[in-house]
Amino acid sequence: MRYLYYLFVGIAFGFVMTKSEAVSWYRIQEMFRFESFHMYGIIGTAVVVGAIGVALLKRFDVHAYDGGELSLKDKNLSVPRYLFGGIIFGLGWALTGACPGPMFTLLGQGVWMIGVVILSSVAGTFVYGLLRDRLPH
Repeated sequence: MRYLYYLFVGIAFGFVMTKSEAVSWYRIQEMFRFESFHMYGIIGTAVVVGAIGVALLKRFDVHAYDGGELSLKDKNLSVPRYLFGGIIFGLGWALTGACPGPMFTLLGQGVWMIGVVILSSVAGTFVYGLLRDRLPH
């Protein structure tokens, strides 16, 4: 019963992603070709809302859903780490036309071919898990 909340949040997220056209392969290609501001506006809005949300969480000492304490630790902002990770993520996004959020939204819309992308993402995550100890972090 407690997981119904997550189901409804996921449905709402999918609805917003669809209505904002963030799941549109054409919108994603426009972004990577620098032909439209649409996706940059969506991403920029998400960054601003996320920054405000984190600031509010820190300011008002909000607790987790289950009553536990939230731990927001500062990260080591190693430039090569995020640069290479971002390049790999961006290449995958550009080649498939979908990032992780829209992948499941597209699957929910009946775009069955996105299943290949989802399976490839899971396989890539599995391989990373196997190689994690041998990779520089």
